Amino acid sequence: MAVDSSLPSPLGPPACEKDAKALQFIEQTTRNAAGVQERVLAEILSRNAETEYLRRYKLGGATDRKSFKSKVPVITYEDLQPEIQRIANGDRSPILSAHPISEFLTSSGTSAGERKLMPTIQEELDRRQSLYNLLMPVMNLCVPGLDKGKGLYFLFVKSESKTPGGLLARPVLTSYYKSEHFKTRPYDPYNVYTSPNEAILCADSFQSMYTQMLCGLLERHQVLRLGAVFASGLLRAIRFLQLNWQQLAADIRTGTLNSKITDPELKECMERTLKPDSELAEFVAEQCGEENWEGIITRIWPNTKYLDVIVTGAMAQYIPTLDYYSGGLPMACTMYASSECYFGLNLNPMCKPSEVSYTIMPNMAYFEFLPYDPNSMGLDPTRLVDLVDVEVGREYELVISTYAGLYRYRVGDILRVTGFHNSAPQFHFVRRKNVLLSIDSDKTDEAELQLAVDNASKLVLEKLNASVVEYTSFADTKTIPGHYVIYWELLVKDSAEPPSSESLSQCCLAMEESLNSVYRQCRVADNSIGPLEIRVVKSGTFEELMDYAISRGASINQYKVPRCVNFTPIMELLDSRVVSKHFSPSLPHWTPERRR
Repeated sequence: MAVDSSLPSPLGPPACEKDAKALQFIEQTTRNAAGVQERVLAEILSRNAETEYLRRYKLGGATDRKSFKSKVPVITYEDLQPEIQRIANGDRSPILSAHPISEFLTSSGTSAGERKLMPTIQEELDRRQSLYNLLMPVMNLCVPGLDKGKGLYFLFVKSESKTPGGLLARPVLTSYYKSEHFKTRPYDPYNVYTSPNEAILCADSFQSMYTQMLCGLLERHQVLRLGAVFASGLLRAIRFLQLNWQQLAADIRTGTLNSKITDPELKECMERTLKPDSELAEFVAEQCGEENWEGIITRIWPNTKYLDVIVTGAMAQYIPTLDYYSGGLPMACTMYASSECYFGLNLNPMCKPSEVSYTIMPNMAYFEFLPYDPNSMGLDPTRLVDLVDVEVGREYELVISTYAGLYRYRVGDILRVTGFHNSAPQFHFVRRKNVLLSIDSDKTDEAELQLAVDNASKLVLEKLNASVVEYTSFADTKTIPGHYVIYWELLVKDSAEPPSSESLSQCCLAMEESLNSVYRQCRVADNSIGPLEIRVVKSGTFEELMDYAISRGASINQYKVPRCVNFTPIMELLDSRVVSKHFSPSLPHWTPERRR
């Protein structure tokens, strides 16, 4: 698509000529979303017409939407597993894609409890890079002067595995960081990191985190933005600083590197960078040695303008803790992506986290939307609508068809339409589908659980100067009747006055009052659910939980705390760290009139 960068961008005045082209591309692509989508589908179907999968549905070379929708079924990962397994086992025939499958991208190990293998092709790197190239031009509209400093981003790779047929299987970000697109990226003054490639690409998570933090401290006045993929990753970095600041200060003071840094390339890189600086070492020790870490980010990195982290969906849980450590810095959610596909970007990245909406870029894949009905018993494929036909205010499940060989694939994300940019819709990420707690006829999803935790925090904990740092849940069916167990790790600002047992019992009741009417009916009328229980765990428990997940192959970049757990070793770890247990002291409110 030809882009005329001389035209003014409705998004705002670009920071440079390169930005002008990127902003104009966004405008032209979103103005003609329907036409772009039609072209994308035709390209996907024509190039893959001779694949085993599409031949099975007798498209006969047709590339139009009507033929595609009438003949190709809407599927889930389970439907595609036999084909994926064949590719993983070494079958190189054109099963899903006419282009060779270059590797598998592994989905988050904690998304619905299953680690999925997503086939990809070499050119998808170009497509993903094209979306990355749009992020800073948009951010530069909101935050001027980002070319005058650097970003402290905590980015990590995971050691990859191979399928029986010899294909690499690794997280999408590991694939990107190890690609030439990232390693040999051209210099861009608006996108310079404090972390050298050697630190990001070090597979040892301690050595990588240590040296990235060290570089961030050495260039603390240069840092204009702090980031990680998820909010939890940035909090993990702060926790790492709490545990390791003394050694970091010692390295800065003496100009010698911690002996635990043994990776040869990383060691050589850091030894070139590190010089004795007693003044900086004293400053780090002074700041980190204080008991109160409120505002620690802006105390150490005083020029930070915003945090670049995902705080939508389940990550909204971390907003109060990030506010505490950052002194209330803005949080930018810049893009919406998954292992299956990169979808779009936030054209207003400095908005409040609760107002984040992502504009779907119609050139990334062919998008369809299934109106979301939690009570629907089956799938009616005729209900799917195209990208430009979604309705503002409605919720949809995202369905994609990609160049790499996914056809009408249900991603599992529930999105709410908030508006349009030109003819391209904008979506608020609501939740992952089917993350549930259930004892009886009740079904509690992730969004409802998050709301209940938020409400209990607001009603009770905020008055006590405490907050929930992290949480997960468990449907305990060993008791009769079964009941919900919520594990909480608390941040108590005044350790001399922790929340009382009575206060935490009130938190249990506040959560129950926030849950849906079916749950409350089971509690009050049916007696099929027992009182909700909160188990408070020791500080650092959820760090141990993540370390355990990483030791079992989860990606440090993609790890998300599971909001519901039932895996025995995880349960045993959590229960071994419990310091107190609290139950709802009375029944929540319920009347038949409110029954759904």
